[in-house]
Amino acid sequence: MKGKGTQLLYYACKYGGFNLLKILMLYFGVLIGVIITGLGLNLFLIPNKIAAGGLSGIATILYYVIHTPVGLTMLALNVPLFIWAAIRLGWSFIVSSLFGTIMLTVVIDATAPFLPVPTKDLLLASIFGGVVTGLGLGIVFRCQGSTGGTTILAAILRSYTGMNIGQLLFLVDVAIVIAAGVVFKSWELAMYATITIFIGSWVIDVVQQGLYYAKAFMIVTSEPEKVAHAILTEMDRGATAWQAKGMFTGYEKSVLLSVVQQSEVAKLKNIIYKADPKAFVIMMDAREVLGEGFKPIQSETKA
Repeated sequence: MKGKGTQLLYYACKYGGFNLLKILMLYFGVLIGVIITGLGLNLFLIPNKIAAGGLSGIATILYYVIHTPVGLTMLALNVPLFIWAAIRLGWSFIVSSLFGTIMLTVVIDATAPFLPVPTKDLLLASIFGGVVTGLGLGIVFRCQGSTGGTTILAAILRSYTGMNIGQLLFLVDVAIVIAAGVVFKSWELAMYATITIFIGSWVIDVVQQGLYYAKAFMIVTSEPEKVAHAILTEMDRGATAWQAKGMFTGYEKSVLLSVVQQSEVAKLKNIIYKADPKAFVIMMDAREVLGEGFKPIQSETKA
């Protein structure tokens, strides 16, 4: 009976459209990210009154005003947001956020009494707080998790206003930082919180996308075959072409798209110049490139 049950579980996982081990690994990754985030808050931000946006910022303000535990306050603030989101957006939207939200509450309140305060220097605290919490949240997002909070609020507001979530998050964070400056009667603390927000956002992007940059070239040329052949033979890189029309001249031209490593930029510029000195070239950062010659495309299973 035991063997048959194991077989049923195996086939359910294999043919049920999900990979149980991968899901467990994603949840484990969310847990690691939540622990790091909680440590960043308890070590650097909360002890120094740095309310760097989000529900953690509101909870930090309330901690110093009415002395409520930060983690418990965050959970209490999340409850109406979850209910509102369930009504407005559906339960499927918030299921993946429940685990991260609850675990962050536990980590913050469980570790707070035992952690030292490494620094009282506000600049150091804002920088390291941004780095550590950004690292933690980056891991959470990389594992397709969430810690609830203002992300859910922004999604709800977007359903009413149609505004971009990033813009809404920015506006909410600005409001929280201003509120912290008023409550703590210190605009310096508000400015340090702003430093934390910018550093944290940058670290989140680095964790999710990496420090790796490729360069994407858009080449407008009247010699597409010549330029593409040079790229293919001299650099062993691909190129994609489509037809375009110059609206000023009315001439038909081709546009080539080619992506190269940063170390290959100068070589590609020289190749383009030799093949078509009159080419019009636009070079852009490509934060992540997947496919042949770069990182392999990998499927991800949602937790």
